[in-house]
Amino acid sequence: MPRLAGIDIPERKKILFALQYIHGIGPKFAKDILVKTGIDGDRKASTLDDKELANISQLLDQNYILEGALRRQMQQDIQRLKDIRCYRGERHRKGLPCRGQRTRTNARTRKGKKRTVAGKKGVKG
Repeated sequence: MPRLAGIDIPERKKILFALQYIHGIGPKFAKDILVKTGIDGDRKASTLDDKELANISQLLDQNYILEGALRRQMQQDIQRLKDIRCYRGERHRKGLPCRGQRTRTNARTRKGKKRTVAGKKGVKG
């Protein structure tokens, strides 16, 4: 299995898609990396030789924040928002959407499974 920047990538897939298995690389960055290194995106990852893998790995190390460092940076960014108690930080703290989505309906991904609250059904006043 080929290794890039210390990460195993699938060898049976085209290199364009295999690169996207690395956390921090999406379709655009994968295409940019292949253009810079001059590798055809339709080639399988297993057909790349050591020199091409070394070129890709060197480019990744120099220009991109990947995997654990990226996850750590994202957590630090969210923690900073919580520490300064800004609006987005408060939304993260409460587990609600941070980017302006509605919460009256939907928002189940952030809010979690629906919890039924006892209502005023049958209350006589």
